[in-house]
Amino acid sequence: MSGETRMCGRPVSLVQPAQLAFCPQPVSCSRPMFCPQPSSVPMFCRSLPLSYIVIDGPAPQPPLVFLHGLLGSKGNFRAIARALVQRSGRKVLTVDARNHGESPHSPTMSYEAMSLDVQRLLRQLHIPKCVLVGHSMGGKTAMTLALQQPDLVERLVSVDISPTESVAVTDFLAYISAMRRVSIPSGIPRSTARRLAEDQLRPAIQVSAVRQFLLTNLVEAEGRYMWRVNLDAISHHMANIMGFPVFHTPYPGPTLFLAGSDSPYVSSEDYPEIERLFPEAEIQYIPGAGHWVHADKSQEFIMAICNFLLLP
Repeated sequence: MSGETRMCGRPVSLVQPAQLAFCPQPVSCSRPMFCPQPSSVPMFCRSLPLSYIVIDGPAPQPPLVFLHGLLGSKGNFRAIARALVQRSGRKVLTVDARNHGESPHSPTMSYEAMSLDVQRLLRQLHIPKCVLVGHSMGGKTAMTLALQQPDLVERLVSVDISPTESVAVTDFLAYISAMRRVSIPSGIPRSTARRLAEDQLRPAIQVSAVRQFLLTNLVEAEGRYMWRVNLDAISHHMANIMGFPVFHTPYPGPTLFLAGSDSPYVSSEDYPEIERLFPEAEIQYIPGAGHWVHADKSQEFIMAICNFLLLP
């Protein structure tokens, strides 16, 4: 079993840099930035080549594919992925969603589009079936893919999110507004820039752990500091991100809704819709965990995933 992590960006063979490139958004810039794509392909049906990390394991069972939440990145699950490779022997992938991390930017941001991105990655890596584990926005992407293409998904784990409207329980609208207000001068050390950004986020975001999470998106390029997440596209599509597509045919496979007991994102009001779309679902709460279940209670999170995979 290999414990090495191999990082794979956008393959040149899939897309030419002139057609699609990583376009970070400058801090305090309101101009929409996205990567131009061939006009012959309808915008809504184009999939993007996602950036990902793969940790190889010797087991022949389908790999685990982790999808992060809004404003997150593939690095959010790095330690979890390594632990699960050791425990399960399965290959584990962590993936950057479009408009996040090192994946391409696009003005399109829907669960149907993000599902197509993951399907493209599975085809690229010749993965006929996988275990999808998605947190928050990534959980809704995972549910969408499972409902669209159930044969691709051996098992499904939705982490602290349900297939319902989330806007009433979320603070992400406030987070994005605070990020858009941040302004940092050019040519200063990264440590200074990070401190200035945190100071500007603090009035709107009192929880230090949340500020640190958001600051993982602060990057420097040629002396300028910018958010690597595409805030314009995310802001424009917040209604879609907080909602969920309409489906009528359920996903028949084993499903785990793994929620934090201190989080409002999965409640008893959601149970009827969960049961309608995921009839084989079980719902489990991890005591003392909030929305970022895997960060708040990592060992309990790993144990719950192992139990769901029927590991000894």
